[in-house]
Amino acid sequence: MLAVAGGKGSSGKTTTALSLASALVVDCDLDAPNLHLRAGVPRDPGVDAANPIATAHESTTVPGVDVLPVGDADGDDLATTLDTLLESRLTILDCLAGASEAAVRPLRVADSCVVVATDSREGIEDAVKTVAMARADGTPVRAIGVTRAVAVPTGLADATAADNVPIPDATAPLEASETAAAYATLTGYVEPNT
Repeated sequence: MLAVAGGKGSSGKTTTALSLASALVVDCDLDAPNLHLRAGVPRDPGVDAANPIATAHESTTVPGVDVLPVGDADGDDLATTLDTLLESRLTILDCLAGASEAAVRPLRVADSCVVVATDSREGIEDAVKTVAMARADGTPVRAIGVTRAVAVPTGLADATAADNVPIPDATAPLEASETAAAYATLTGYVEPNT
């Protein structure tokens, strides 16, 4: 199980989660769920379904990826589903931004994580905080994807003790060749965990 996390909203976590996926992606963002929109699947049924694994939807935008949207789930529904997924199959968790308990919950059950940041001062500060939060919960950080960047900001690797991958800006990042190469590089950091 791999968490895709970051402290800042609109940093590219959902796009990154879909780009890294080869099996199941679960929307863990109870506040502003958008995985279903990016994946081209209905919002319901989702995490709150009686048998969430059986209700996963096949993405219409990323072939071969199943998506479990939030639906009308609450924190208890999500916790129950995440516990069930531990016995299931390869899973990518699209995490909530921030440092709240709801943002930390998926990190606690994940085997490792990828942190997503934007190439801005605030984005980099949030990445450093997210790395610290993941490590405090015992979740190894595989790499940091820096979105909308042609190069990695100076000092980020030193501040986080993690490898960084720049992901260039693109109008349609799930289809663009320039982002495909960056996401392929980022996937290389997670493959040992799959």
